[in-house]
Amino acid sequence: MDYASTILGLLPGNRRTPGLKELLARVSTYLPPDQVKRISEAAEFGATAHQGQKRASGEPYITHPVAAAEILAELHLDADTIIGAILHDVIEDTPIAKEELAARFGQDVASIVDGVTKLDHLQFRNRAEAQAESFRKMLLAMVQDLRVMLVKLADRTHNLRTIDAMSPIKRRQTARETLDIYAPVAERLGLYNMKLELEDLGFRALYPQRYRVIGRALKRARGNQKEFLAKIRDQLDAALKKAGIAAKVEAREKHLYSIYKKMLRKHAPLSEIVDVYGLRIIVDTVDTCYRTLGVVHSVHRPMPGRFKDYIAIPRVNGYQSLHTTLFGPNGVPIEVQMRTVDMDRVAESGVAAHWKYKEDSSEGSAQQERARAWLTALVEMQDGGNPEEFIESVKVDLFPDKVYVFTPKGEILRLPRGATVVDFAYAVHTDVGNRCVAAKVDRRLAPLRQLLRNGQQVQIITAKGANPNPAWVNFVVTAKARTAIRHYLKNLRQSEAVDLGRRLLRQALIEFDLKLESLPEAQMQSALDDFGLLNSDELFEKIGLGERLAPLVARRLLSSAGIRTGEIADSGRPALSIAGAEGLLITYAHCCYPIPGDSIMAFLSSGRGVVIHRESCGNVEDFHRHPENWLPVDWQPSTGRLFLSELRVQSTNRMGTLAALSAAIAATQTNINHVTVETHDTETSDMVFVLEVRDRQHLAKIVRILHRMPDVLRVTRTIAATQRKKE
Repeated sequence: MDYASTILGLLPGNRRTPGLKELLARVSTYLPPDQVKRISEAAEFGATAHQGQKRASGEPYITHPVAAAEILAELHLDADTIIGAILHDVIEDTPIAKEELAARFGQDVASIVDGVTKLDHLQFRNRAEAQAESFRKMLLAMVQDLRVMLVKLADRTHNLRTIDAMSPIKRRQTARETLDIYAPVAERLGLYNMKLELEDLGFRALYPQRYRVIGRALKRARGNQKEFLAKIRDQLDAALKKAGIAAKVEAREKHLYSIYKKMLRKHAPLSEIVDVYGLRIIVDTVDTCYRTLGVVHSVHRPMPGRFKDYIAIPRVNGYQSLHTTLFGPNGVPIEVQMRTVDMDRVAESGVAAHWKYKEDSSEGSAQQERARAWLTALVEMQDGGNPEEFIESVKVDLFPDKVYVFTPKGEILRLPRGATVVDFAYAVHTDVGNRCVAAKVDRRLAPLRQLLRNGQQVQIITAKGANPNPAWVNFVVTAKARTAIRHYLKNLRQSEAVDLGRRLLRQALIEFDLKLESLPEAQMQSALDDFGLLNSDELFEKIGLGERLAPLVARRLLSSAGIRTGEIADSGRPALSIAGAEGLLITYAHCCYPIPGDSIMAFLSSGRGVVIHRESCGNVEDFHRHPENWLPVDWQPSTGRLFLSELRVQSTNRMGTLAALSAAIAATQTNINHVTVETHDTETSDMVFVLEVRDRQHLAKIVRILHRMPDVLRVTRTIAATQRKKE
């Protein structure tokens, strides 16, 4: 411990990097002596573990974790969290294992350190995936213990305070990650002061020139603004005293990064951002907050539409206040916030309020419950996706411009702006979303993709046996809904691939007068061993996805039994029957739009299954070069579903022609999926309609009706050119 004592004794103490002396002095103000001693022992242990390691600045490495611990001590966090911060890099950067930490400092400390530890020892395709997986691990560890993220946020805060020692590229990467992820997480957990510092430091590191320009402009305007604000503060203070309300009125300056974001959002220069300064009024009770609002509105007129009641409906991170904007002198808007002392504590400390104010921790406990509910939702969100998809989902969830809607029982649900009825259904429960078939908005039937507005009441109608529609993923905006739909589709795709692959292999074996079920088990197992697969379902799945070709697999199965397969004529291959309803693994090419009644061929696309083309499609010429990738297919009897087909209509270029053609098509009970107009000269134009039809007879009826129209010169059905890319 001599080395540790020497290094810790020499640690500098300053604003950016507080030393051990400052840390112990702070924790001794709220922790008992035995816990302070544990923290001192942890610092010595950490210094010894990191012996010889240096930061980019040249300082001993232990200066960083001690400074991170001091940041958490400002929040009055417990001893285990402080020790976890001191040792947060020990597992990652030293030979010390989690078990040793648990034996020395307890299981809680070991779990905190393990949750923060990066996953550098695992192999990932790229740096982005490694970062995403590391962040996913931390978020999921937070579900068990919120202190994991508190330590990580303190770690990131001190790294940003000392970011000048990093290379320019590393500075930008760290700053971008902070602004995208860590500052929003701090806000979500209610750590407002930490969020402000992370944003300020991240903004300065990412855009140093913009930071300096806005900072200088703000400094120049500060003198007049402060004098102007002091006058309004005195007016409000006098009015509150006259009304018998004891209140603390304080001026506040808008955060630099907030000003920058507002300039971007409004496309406005700094001179037009008038609400740079505001006032905050802190009172004793909720009732007094509303009384204060009346007094404030009597001094200056409120600006219509700018009042927000976050006391009745708290923000998603538990923040509570009344917000109003006043018309100040000369019409300058002034934002005023009103809150209680307890609300101010939670706004400042968020989830940390539970530890910081133990004598009255109800506010902090409520904050923790909100945070834990969010974290539990993250567990559902991470099922079935890769790390980068997960991190993007979290980003969407961290930037919520919320809309508030009601359940039929009057409960309030917060959803992002742009949320649909399906998003609401999944917000209620995943099973409700999966079985959703219809909905009522304000007691009227509404489409599932309808956007929701503040104050609407939504009722979801479910049906037993209903399943998510794959098209939903194109319009839902919440991470929970998107993840649940993708999870369902992934499972559906797998089962569908197994079924299709079994059918394709059975068809290939018919050429040899053999049945799949009659193959000896030893033959199948021999082929599975050669392919490196675990079971026959895995083989069927790969065949269904086009990753293995059924004819080649059939030859392999037969060769293991000593049967000579010889050359197989393509004309002798039986056709695979399709019903048009297989969904994800049988698709219909958009180069030629096949419909029932057409002569068709199927292309085996690796990873996509079977893609159906018309035999007249130019892409089918590839059949002669690679016959092993193609197979004959036939239509099953009509199932009543609709198929897309494309018609090109050449007509005279006259006003109202498109409307007339559309009306004629609609009269045949045909839906127009898409239309484009191509004008070649002043006399004629081509209109390309993508229609939903049942079969060739349905399409022929439409063509006959269009031919009879006076302005129509020619009607043709699209046939793909040879050079078109295979669908």
